[in-house]
Amino acid sequence: MHSHFIPGIDDGAQTMEDSLALLRSMSELGYSKVVTTPHVMSDAYRNTPEIILGGLEKVRARLKEERIALEIDAAAEYYLDFDFERKIDGGGLLSFGNRFVLFELSFMNPPDNLNNIIFKLITSGYRPVLAHPERYTYWHNKFEQYEALVEKGTLLQLNIASLTGHYSLSTRKIAEQLIEKDMISLLGSDCHHPGHISLIREARYEKALHTVLERGKLLNSSL
Repeated sequence: MHSHFIPGIDDGAQTMEDSLALLRSMSELGYSKVVTTPHVMSDAYRNTPEIILGGLEKVRARLKEERIALEIDAAAEYYLDFDFERKIDGGGLLSFGNRFVLFELSFMNPPDNLNNIIFKLITSGYRPVLAHPERYTYWHNKFEQYEALVEKGTLLQLNIASLTGHYSLSTRKIAEQLIEKDMISLLGSDCHHPGHISLIREARYEKALHTVLERGKLLNSSL
């Protein structure tokens, strides 16, 4: 889960051929199903459920035509901006699995209203999933912030590529620490382009990845 395969609607695949190439690679890596999650950001990617689901059907049709044996569903990766709370109140969020809602934060500063957003998601019947928590460098020296999020009912989704050191060595260290403390509920590819496919291949040899997989607690298999 967590990927950007619907063409032309965010910073992921730009054409249908891009999408098919990425999805073919995912199938070759052994994936049988993906949940793609286009960005939803008020000032950049104003994707609606209609846009996302319409794009999903086009991708599904092409997968069938190309005989690529891969199931694909869609939700969204919501950016916590001024409009996200309104979307929660409206009840039209795209979720996956058991009412999971994937959301991301600014990479620059932690949001002041994060606890309120988590509470609102939970009381609205959703299960909040924070995308790539290991990438928020403002928490790297405040590990207790991750623990507090989990205690409040937030599920943490780790980017597989983080285990390669691709983003930074400190990001890799936090990713490994989150796995060590058994705080990761979901793994994601966050795949936008072929470079991310290469990182997934590389990550297969990382000890931390084997650790989290062998525990058998990840929710990916339930999606």
